[in-house]
Amino acid sequence: MSGATPAAVAALGFDLVPIDAGTSVDEARTVVREWLDANIPATWHDAVRSGGGVEALRRVRSRGDYEMWYPTLARAGLVAAPWPREYGGLGIPPRLAREVEDVMAPYNLGRLNILGLNLAGPPLLEFGTDAQKAELLPASVLNEYRWCQLFSEPGAGSDLASLSTVAVADADGGSWRVDGQKVWTTWAADATHGLLLARTDTSVPKRRGITYFVVEMNQPGVTVRPLVQISGEADFFETFLDSARVWDRHRIGDAGDGWRVAQATLAGERQMISGPGSGGVDRMFGRSVGRLVEWVAADAARRGAAVPPALRQRVAALYSHDRCLEWTNKRARDNRRASRPGPEASIGKLLQAEHNMAVQETWADAVGARVFAHSPDDEEARRVAYGFLRSRANTIEGGTSEVHRNVLGERILGLPREPDPWADVAWRDVPRT
Repeated sequence: MSGATPAAVAALGFDLVPIDAGTSVDEARTVVREWLDANIPATWHDAVRSGGGVEALRRVRSRGDYEMWYPTLARAGLVAAPWPREYGGLGIPPRLAREVEDVMAPYNLGRLNILGLNLAGPPLLEFGTDAQKAELLPASVLNEYRWCQLFSEPGAGSDLASLSTVAVADADGGSWRVDGQKVWTTWAADATHGLLLARTDTSVPKRRGITYFVVEMNQPGVTVRPLVQISGEADFFETFLDSARVWDRHRIGDAGDGWRVAQATLAGERQMISGPGSGGVDRMFGRSVGRLVEWVAADAARRGAAVPPALRQRVAALYSHDRCLEWTNKRARDNRRASRPGPEASIGKLLQAEHNMAVQETWADAVGARVFAHSPDDEEARRVAYGFLRSRANTIEGGTSEVHRNVLGERILGLPREPDPWADVAWRDVPRT
């Protein structure tokens, strides 16, 4: 096994665990267990050993506690283990990374910067220069650079290539000035950097005049406003760019080739929200199937009655679906050969969106009417209500289900694209409202 930490990340305080691509599964699992024993706070260990699961951890570990400890996990290379060692990963294949994750799973060591890891990482690794990768990737692993995706616009959502945000090069060629509006920008208020698509050439068809940039969010000319959702929170924002500056050294790929670069971000997004086993998030908000099984059994025991047959069958079907989705996602991860997932990731995203809605609906039905008429101190009902309301967005965010069906039809099944009479017309000549 290799324990060497590349000089560039060592300078940032990384101390990578001694695991690399040649490490056996048993060795890797042993190394991670030993690392956890040495670095996890004692109260977290006790909570895990109590068998109380995530709820036991929440009682002894606040969000602030975890954020303070998180750099310890990152500097060990365990946040983005498949990434190259010189950028803060371990350089290990997805199958071995999954074994590492299995060992850490009981401690619920969620990633604080999932947009940076899953949306910024793939295009930078595939298209970024060595200097861009060295500047942006290790800081993202450490959660020092936090990311948002400046893609969708009020007039360019499902037809993203129609975007009208414009970037004009400054006379010296060292920077660009950007004007436009983006919308549905997840976590934009907390982001230090944004992944920006802007039009740099209006004389060519829409997909050929787009350039991919990294924009610094904390600057004059960038205004972020919240969009409040039905659940009462504001995860999404609208972002206004008014002569905001983007450095040319932060242009990813060639000018005009941004649509191709953007596919890496979109593919990473698909996998990120494909559900259990995807390596991203297990579900897009709400409570899990596993906890639903436990809750239904405990509720029946409290009432001294059997679980109603219809509910039992419904929960069993959801649990089976959840396991099948997890196995499918794990198989897709293990079989990956490129630095990013392919269009097949749309399968998981499409299934997960509808599956999670069904899970949250079942939670609401099982808990009952108090979900939507609960007292302020009924935390369980509040969480179930939140999961039910928030899951409504699953079929829209990260690309609508209709878009993903098109991706699968055209890029997996080889079906013809939908007719587009403007596909080969210069963007400036395409009618717009």
